[in-house]
This record gives sequence, structure tokens and C-alpha cells, in this order.
Amino acid sequence: MFRPPTMTRFHTVTWLLAALPVLGILALWEVIVRALAIDPVVLPAPTRVLAATRDSAGLLAMHTRQTLLEAAIGLALALLAGCSLGALVTLSPFLRRSVYPLLVVSQTIPMIALAPLLVIWFGFGIVPKLLVVALVCFFPLSVAVADGLGSAEPETVRLLRSMGATGWQIFSKVRMPQSLPYLFSGLKISVTYAVIGAVFGEWVGAYEGLGILMQTAKNSYRTDVVFAAILVTSILSVGLFGIVAMLERLMLPWHVRGAGRQRKQ
Repeated sequence: MFRPPTMTRFHTVTWLLAALPVLGILALWEVIVRALAIDPVVLPAPTRVLAATRDSAGLLAMHTRQTLLEAAIGLALALLAGCSLGALVTLSPFLRRSVYPLLVVSQTIPMIALAPLLVIWFGFGIVPKLLVVALVCFFPLSVAVADGLGSAEPETVRLLRSMGATGWQIFSKVRMPQSLPYLFSGLKISVTYAVIGAVFGEWVGAYEGLGILMQTAKNSYRTDVVFAAILVTSILSVGLFGIVAMLERLMLPWHVRGAGRQRKQ
């Protein structure tokens, strides 16, 4: 008797198919390094990177904790500032016309030039890293919140106003719920930027973190440790992205189901 595949089995097959290209690249990488006898200082084989990850597990865990702390706090600051500014530019047309262009212009400032200045101004502690993360994550969050709050249907807003609803009631009952899918979209982008921003801030100057670990490993010609830190950074970014996606599924199941049906169509 034929049994249709369950959803769990379907997701397992999907993940396996998605992993095949990655496994293929790693296998090709291993073969090329071994066949050409490439110096590990230049390009270590994936097996050597995994061995370095295992041997440096304690060191990697210590630096990962610091990077994760910086990414989490910086992202929280960006979320608070982005939601606040997104709400302000939505509620005030004047602020939208005056502040929104400044947000776009702010993204033209290269972080590679600003990060060293933050280290000069605030030292090698955690503050410059938090600012780098917050600045990197602020723009996608503020734009997502502003677009989400502004996506409320005008007919619905006018109807509520005609029924005597206050501005706060319209904001809390219509604009906020309708902006949540936009917020999670911006958060998915920002959560990966947060890890990259923290690592970049550490690379410029720090006492602890995956960025400074890459720097010291590079200076010691431990390329395998550099790749191990990159591997941990990637796992950290994917893990945080997965947490945000899980929160979205828990808080907005109706939106996730609707998006899934649209993709199938």
C-alpha cells in the first residue's frame, strides 16, 4: 500500500539535497589540495580544518562566547533604535521626508573606515564592537519596520478613524501586527550582519573574540585555525538565523503557512 511521504521526511530530503553541493565542494577541495600537495599554510584541506577545530575547541569556545555576546547586544540596540525610528518616520510624514534620505546616505559611509575611528575613540573594549554591530544592523531593521508600519491598508485605517478609534488604537491593532512579517524579514538579514559586524570590529582591534583569533592565527601562519574560526562564524550565523526563523514560525504561523503555499504555487 502506497503511503505519501510525511512532512518530516520531505524536510529531511530537502536538507540532504541542499547539502549535496556543499559536500561536493568540500570533497573537490580535499582532492585538489592532496593531489597538488598544496602547503597547509597556503590552503589547508577540509580534514585539516576539522582537526584544528577539534584541537582548538576550548579556545574557539572562549572566543565564540565573546563574539556572540557582542552580536546579541549590538543587535538588541539596533532593534530598539530601528523600531523606534521606523515608528517615528511612519507616524510623521515630515520625519519620513527628512530622515529617510539620511538613512540611505548613512549606508554610503564605509564601515572599514569608521571602525578604526571607533577603536580610537572608545578603546579596545566591547563598546566599539557593539557600535559596529548596531550600525550595520540598524538600516535593514529601521527600513523594514518603516515599510511594515506603512503597509497598513488605507481603507482599514479610515474605517477605524470613522468609528472613533484613536491613533494609538490604530497603531497597536492594525499597523503593528501588519508590520511583524516585515520586521522578521529585516531581522533575518540583520542577525547575520550582526555576527559579521562583531568579527570585523574585533579584527580592527580587540582583546577577545573570533576576529582577533583569526588575526593572531594568521600572524602565526596557522591558516587551519583561521578556517576553523571562519567555520564557527558561519555556524553561528546560520544558528542565529535559524532561531529567528523559529521565532517567526511560533509568533506568525499564519504568515509562514501563507508564504509556504505561495512558494508551492
